[in-house]
Amino acid sequence: MPMNAVEEFVADAREWRRDIHQNPELLYDVHRTSAFVAEKLRAFGCDEVATGIGRTGVVGVIRGRLGESKNTIGLRADMDALPIHETTNLPYRSQAEGKMHACGHDGHTAMLLGAARYLAKTRNFAGSAIVIFQPAEEGGAGAKAMIDDGLMERFGVAQVFGMHNMPKLPIGRFAIRKGPFFAAADRITIDIEGQGGHAAYPHHCVDPVLAGAQIVNALQSIVARGVDPLDSCVVSVTRFEAGANFNVIPQTAQLLGTTRTFSPATRDFAERRVIEIARGVGSALGAKVDVKYERGYPMMSNHPDQADFAAGVARKVAGEDKVSTDAPPIMGAEDFSFMLEARPGAFIILGNGDSAGLHDPKYDFNDAALPYGISYWAQLVETALAA
Repeated sequence: MPMNAVEEFVADAREWRRDIHQNPELLYDVHRTSAFVAEKLRAFGCDEVATGIGRTGVVGVIRGRLGESKNTIGLRADMDALPIHETTNLPYRSQAEGKMHACGHDGHTAMLLGAARYLAKTRNFAGSAIVIFQPAEEGGAGAKAMIDDGLMERFGVAQVFGMHNMPKLPIGRFAIRKGPFFAAADRITIDIEGQGGHAAYPHHCVDPVLAGAQIVNALQSIVARGVDPLDSCVVSVTRFEAGANFNVIPQTAQLLGTTRTFSPATRDFAERRVIEIARGVGSALGAKVDVKYERGYPMMSNHPDQADFAAGVARKVAGEDKVSTDAPPIMGAEDFSFMLEARPGAFIILGNGDSAGLHDPKYDFNDAALPYGISYWAQLVETALAA
C-alpha cells in the first residue's frame, strides 16, 4: 500500500491531533478524549464501538470485506497526557493549566484514528481489526485495566501491536528489536523519622536530612557494586522532601525514586537491596526508616515472530533502509507490556524528528510523522489479515 493511499486522511488527523493537544487529560480522567474518539469511530462506520473498557478506554471493531475469518488483530494507542506545564507557545498549546501532551499520545491517538477511518472505508482484509484507545499509560496501568475488563476475550484479539514516537529518530524511520525492549519500572517511597529540634543543637536531634542524604548516596552502590556490569539497572532518587525552616532540624524526611531493570533476578536484587540499605543506613544514624517498594510495569518484551512481521510491514511503508531491527533496549517503561504478556505481539518506534525529548515541557508531536504511522497501521492490518 503506497503512502499516498492514506494522504486524504492526514489533514484531518492533524486537526484531531491538535484538538486533543489543546485539551489534555490525565490518567483515567480522559472523558473528553474518549468521547471524541468514540464519536469519530461511529462516524467512520465501525461495526462496533465500545466505551468504558478499563474505565475510560474505547474499542472499535472493523470487519473486513474479504470474507469471514477468526483472525483478529488489535492495534493500540494511548490517550492520556502528563501533569506538566507546557512551554511551547504553539497556537494549539495546552489550554489546561499544568497538563500537556508531552509524550505524543495525542499523535498516537490521531494516527490510529486515521488508520481506523481508512480501514473502515476500504475494508480490504479478512477478519477483524480491533482499534484500542487506552487511558492511563502514564503510571496508571490502563492497559492492565482494559485487559482485566475482558478486552482480549470480548473482542477475540489474537495478536496485538503498539507504536510510540521517538524524538531524534528521523521522520520516516522505524526501530524495533526482538525480546526485551522497555524496562520494568518500580516505585520507591522511603519515609524517615528522626528527632527534630533547633539547628544550633544537632546533638540533641536525630537529623532525618542527614540520614536521607546518606541513603541517597548508599543506594548508588546497588548498581555500581551489586549488578553485573553487562546487565542493566537504574536506581534513581528523584524527590527529597524535608523541613520548612533554615534553623529547624525537621522531624521527618521523605525520598521518592524508581528502579528500572530488564532481568527478573536483577529486579528482585534491586528491591531487596533498596530495603536493606535504606533501613540499615537509617538505623546506623538512629533514625526510623519505613520503605515502600511497589512493583510497577513489567519489562516489555517483543515476541520474535511478531517483531519480524512488524519490521517487514514498516519496510513496506518506509523502505528497506529506514527500519532498524536492532534498536537498543530502552530504560523507560511502557504498560503495553501487559498486553504483550496477554497476547503475542510487538511494539515499534516511529521517528519524531529533531524535537524536544519526551516529557519535556517544550515537546510537541511532529505532524510530519502522521502519514507514516497511519500507513503502518493500515498496512499491518491488510498484510496480517490478507484473504
